[in-house]
Amino acid sequence: MSIVALKPYAFPAKDARENFPAPLLFIGWEDHLMFGAPIALPLPADTPFGALGSEVLPSTYGFHPDFAKIDWAKVEWFKSGQPWKPDQGKTLAENGLKHKDVIRFRTSGLSGLNGSCN
Repeated sequence: MSIVALKPYAFPAKDARENFPAPLLFIGWEDHLMFGAPIALPLPADTPFGALGSEVLPSTYGFHPDFAKIDWAKVEWFKSGQPWKPDQGKTLAENGLKHKDVIRFRTSGLSGLNGSCN
């Protein structure tokens, strides 16, 4: 559905990178309906990608009973809806992630509370 503005519609974007302490990264956990949408986290571009599973996501998804069961070596990653293989040893920026990018991860064998998303 397209939108037609009746008057000039010029203003600075409120979600521009400079308005945040660090670039926003949206991260979603597939097949876990306890989380209705990806979470938005301000993460410095020099954050190692491998730190997501060990240092960043436990504070957001860690209270889910399946989180402790995740085998991070087997996680499937998606970027813009496409399968993606990030380099765990490189930074977010080195993996090509920038402000307001969306990534998702799927955990094989873990599909929601008591398998509710099978």
